[in-house]
Amino acid sequence: MPRPHLVLAPSLGTTQALWEPQLPALTARFEVITWDLPGHGAAPAPAPARAPGAARIETLGELLLARLDALGVGRFAFAGVSLGGAVGMWLAAHHPERVASLALLCTSAHFGPPRPWAERAGAVRANGIGAVADSAPKRWFTPGFPAPARLLADHHRVDPEAYAVCCEILAGLDLRPDLARITAPTLVLAGRDDTATPPPHARELVDGIRDAQLVELPRAGHLANVEQPRAVTDALLQHLARTHPDPLRRSGEAARRAVLGDAHVDRAQARTTPFTARFQDFITRYAWGEIWGDAATGDAVTPGPGLAEGRATLDRRTRSVITLTALVAGGHKDELALHVKGALRGGLSPDEIAEVLLQCAVYCSVPAANSAFAVAERAIAEYEGHPDGEDARHAQL
Repeated sequence: MPRPHLVLAPSLGTTQALWEPQLPALTARFEVITWDLPGHGAAPAPAPARAPGAARIETLGELLLARLDALGVGRFAFAGVSLGGAVGMWLAAHHPERVASLALLCTSAHFGPPRPWAERAGAVRANGIGAVADSAPKRWFTPGFPAPARLLADHHRVDPEAYAVCCEILAGLDLRPDLARITAPTLVLAGRDDTATPPPHARELVDGIRDAQLVELPRAGHLANVEQPRAVTDALLQHLARTHPDPLRRSGEAARRAVLGDAHVDRAQARTTPFTARFQDFITRYAWGEIWGDAATGDAVTPGPGLAEGRATLDRRTRSVITLTALVAGGHKDELALHVKGALRGGLSPDEIAEVLLQCAVYCSVPAANSAFAVAERAIAEYEGHPDGEDARHAQL
C-alpha cells in the first residue's frame, strides 16, 4: 500500500536538518520529502536577480513544485517552519489540488515592516553571512537553550546572495489576502516565546484560514520543533492522523489491544523512541493490522488496502494456537508468556493451552514443551490474578 507523501520545509538560515527531531516518527508513516531553500544545504544558489526584490514567494513555491513534479509526486501533505511555512501557505492558496493538508509552524502571513529585511539583505551582501549566523540563536531559541551545533554550522554555510534574496522575499511578503483561499486542513503551531513570529501572528492565521486549529507551546521560541521536539511531533502526528487516516494502522491498533491488552499497548507506545518508531509502526500495521487484522476483534475481515481481495481469515482462537506453537518452536519464552495471556483473553482455556503444548511436545520437542509448560503455568497464574497486568518486559510486541 503506497504511503502518502509529506513535504517538510525549513526556515531561513536552516536546512532539512532542522526536521531531524521529527523524522523518525514521520518517516514511519509517510514518504517524507525534505526540501532546502535556494543556497541552503545542498540546494543550488539562485541566479542573480534582474533587480533587487524581483524574487517573490511564488518563486520558491514554483521551485518546490518543479522538484515534486520531477519526483512524480502529485498530492502531498506539507509542513513548514517560518519562511518554509509561508511557501506552504502560497501553495495551498494557489495550488489547492496539490496540498492535502497543511502544518504551519512558527510562521506568519507577513513578517513585519520591509525595511529591517532590506537592511539585513544589504548587510549580508556587503559583509557575508557570519554576523547574521552568529546572532541566530537569539532569534531562534529562548534564553539559555543550547543551540545545536549542526544548525549553526549549516547557517554559516548558507550562500550570502541566496540568504539576501530570501530576506527580500520576506520584505515583500503579504499572504493575508490569500488566507481565505486555503481549504486544506490546517494546523497552526506557535511558540509562546517566539519573538520572530509571535503568537498573535499565529492567531491571525487561524482567524483567516477556515477551520484551522491552533496549538501554542510554552517555553518555545522560533524553532519550536527543536526546543520542544516531543510536543511538536505529537501535534503533527495528531493532525496528520486526522487528515490522512490509515485503516491498516487503526485495525492493527485495535487487534493489538484486543489480544495483548490496553495496559501492555499503552506501555509499548510510551516507550517508543525515535530508534524504535519504525519497528513499532511495522508491527502495528503489518503484524497486527494485516496478519491478525479484524480476527483479533472478532469481526469479519473486509478486503481493502493492504489485504488481498477475497483472502480467507482465521479466527482469533486459531491464530492464538498457531502463535503459541511457533513461539514454542522458536524458543521465545518471553513472547510465549505474553501470548499465553493473549490466548486466555481471546477465549482459550488453560486446558486448551495445555493441549497445544502437548502437541508441541510431539512436533517441536519434549524439552521445548517442558520449558513451555513452565512458562505457561506462570503466565496463567499471573493472568488469573491480574488479567491486564502484563510484564512490562514485553513492550515491543
